[in-house]
Amino acid sequence: MKNYTPMLLAILIVLFLVASSSLYIVDQRQQAILFQLGEVVDVKTSPGLYFKIPIAQNVRYFDSRILTMDTAEPERFITSEKKNVLVDLFVKWRIVDVKQYYVSVRGDEMLAQTRLSQTVNSSLRDEFGNRTVHDVVSGERDKIMEIMRQKADADARKIGVEVVDVRLKRVDLPQEVSESVYRRMEAERKRVANELRSTGAAESEKIRADADRQREVILAEAYRKAQETKGEGDAKASSIYASAFESNPEFYSFYRSLDAYKQSFKNKSDIMVLEPNSEFFKYMKNSGRGGK
Repeated sequence: MKNYTPMLLAILIVLFLVASSSLYIVDQRQQAILFQLGEVVDVKTSPGLYFKIPIAQNVRYFDSRILTMDTAEPERFITSEKKNVLVDLFVKWRIVDVKQYYVSVRGDEMLAQTRLSQTVNSSLRDEFGNRTVHDVVSGERDKIMEIMRQKADADARKIGVEVVDVRLKRVDLPQEVSESVYRRMEAERKRVANELRSTGAAESEKIRADADRQREVILAEAYRKAQETKGEGDAKASSIYASAFESNPEFYSFYRSLDAYKQSFKNKSDIMVLEPNSEFFKYMKNSGRGGK
């Protein structure tokens, strides 16, 4: 019995190796193709444990998740205005028909991405060639991306791939073109600024001239009213003087003489040379004789 133990153990090991090599597992993130002597015999798209013939059959796995194709360098395209733009984009794609994918590109992800890149670039050239820089930068950007997705998806289906999304990350002008555009923008902004300054200066002069005119009108009106008031005052004063003169001419003359004396001898240093019999001292002389 002891002589059979090593042989039994060897048989068990062989059976275990055969059993393990006849089983394979498909993960939920994968799809699998079963080959027999190089020919596709089965496709597994659902996760689980499956059997295969050892040695005669082999399995190859493919990722069923959404993959990303990102451009390493921005591509150059020409718009309808014959202007160059640099476009940086990425494509989201996944395998939907793994057998067709294997037959078309031998299951090589790089070949699939090359095919997608060619399709996307060709479609972008057509779309950009019919649009202006404004359209591709902001005006119709969403529309362009949707058209690109549809065109790329239609071609990708031929190789068993679905294009989920196409996104333009950046659309820029080349450096040499950007500098000239910035210079034109700067010149345009300066022109607008100068135009606004000129308009403002003209409005300022207009407002200032109108203010000066109103000032002159106000001053003239004030002067007219002042002269009217002064004339009315002078006329009223003259009327009062005339009324006082008519009431007592002698007293009025005496009062006016006193006012003249007051104005003439306002300072002690004032000197006046007159004849003794001058009419200016008439009331003084009369006052002296009256005192006698």
